[in-house]
Amino acid sequence: TLIARAVANETGAFLSLIHGSEIMSKLAGEFESNLRKAFEEAKKNSRAIIFIDELDAIAPKHKIKYGIVQHSFVSQLLTLMDGLKQCSHVIVMAATNRPDSVDPALCRFGRFDLEVDIGIPDDGGREEILHIHTKNMKLGDDVNFSQIANETHGYVGADLALLCSKAALHQIQNNMNIKGLQNDTIDIEAFSSLAVTQEDFQFALDQSNPSALHEIVVEKPTITWEDIGGLENVKREVQELIQYRVGHPNKCLKFDTMSSCGVLFYGPSGCGKLTIIFS
Repeated sequence: TLIARAVANETGAFLSLIHGSEIMSKLAGEFESNLRKAFEEAKKNSRAIIFIDELDAIAPKHKIKYGIVQHSFVSQLLTLMDGLKQCSHVIVMAATNRPDSVDPALCRFGRFDLEVDIGIPDDGGREEILHIHTKNMKLGDDVNFSQIANETHGYVGADLALLCSKAALHQIQNNMNIKGLQNDTIDIEAFSSLAVTQEDFQFALDQSNPSALHEIVVEKPTITWEDIGGLENVKREVQELIQYRVGHPNKCLKFDTMSSCGVLFYGPSGCGKLTIIFS
């Protein structure tokens, strides 16, 4: 969405935004009408961009997942996009987190036939993004964006924006009592003197994770071999296959015992497979 807004601003184009989450909450007939109006309005302008967010949610690849609204959306969108072939001043853009899940009919020539991969920024990109999100912040002299960028592998733009907000909030919370920011009374001069420091960013880092990891829980197991009753043969085999390889990789390479890279545990539910892995 940010890129679509930037393109529209740089080119002076009219921008029409269509959000997938809003589409799913509308009736089929109502949305078809609104979609037609968006295209008609775009055609009236000398330059126009129509941007559709969350395309995979409203135009999934597998038609078995189609609802009434989704089916109407895809049919109407295909018709409208095919009608733009003589309107070079109108561009239709869309965004998705899962390009492989979009209906292939939308990706044919003359429709969404140009794909642009917006990947995760590298160190330099993250440092540039940090500068952008803090351009209106008062920063301490010790703030080191190069170090912060190096510690934020996997962070995307939205993650870094949240990181900066958390750092600023931490600075405010730490100085509320000192600067007299209590009881709804704000000393503007004192508030303006606050500066976000490297310590604030470090605190924010400790409280943050990349968006891609939000659904992943990292757990440190506390189970030991002594917590597992029986299964002596299994424990011995696991120790030989896994524990020895992890603890002595060089010896395993020397004797060519690294050919197997995976282990499959099988057995009925409740027999201790997960417990063995945790141990």
